[in-house]
Amino acid sequence: GRIHHCMRLIGMAERAIELMCRRAVSRSAFGKPLAQQGVVQNWIADSRVAVEQLRLLVLKTAWMMDTVGNKGAHTEIQAIKIATPRTVVDILDKAVQLHGAGGVSQDFPLAELWASARTLRLADGPDEVHQRSLARREIKKHL
Repeated sequence: GRIHHCMRLIGMAERAIELMCRRAVSRSAFGKPLAQQGVVQNWIADSRVAVEQLRLLVLKTAWMMDTVGNKGAHTEIQAIKIATPRTVVDILDKAVQLHGAGGVSQDFPLAELWASARTLRLADGPDEVHQRSLARREIKKHL
């Protein structure tokens, strides 16, 4: 289930990046297209890097679950539970910001995507619980 949720979240992030790029080339501010604004370029680049990092972490986690089981992949499972929803919500925040008021309207799917991603983050339990579990396992290695 965790892998499935993470893959869906990565798909949401991909959609957000696509919408950011489309918006960036179609709108202007301060006399030039948004696509030429440094902060917009940074948001898009950082979002792409983050998605690729998530994709690799989720792939590694799935591989570990297949090869060493859920117990052996505990650290990676906790990591994707923390990183994926948090990162995708951040990417969606940037996409909403780029769309202005339209980003929270029904004119674009961003508000619905954001609500879905944020809900998954809540439904799977608080980040702090996953962080505590992951930290305890890491600390235990050094006792």
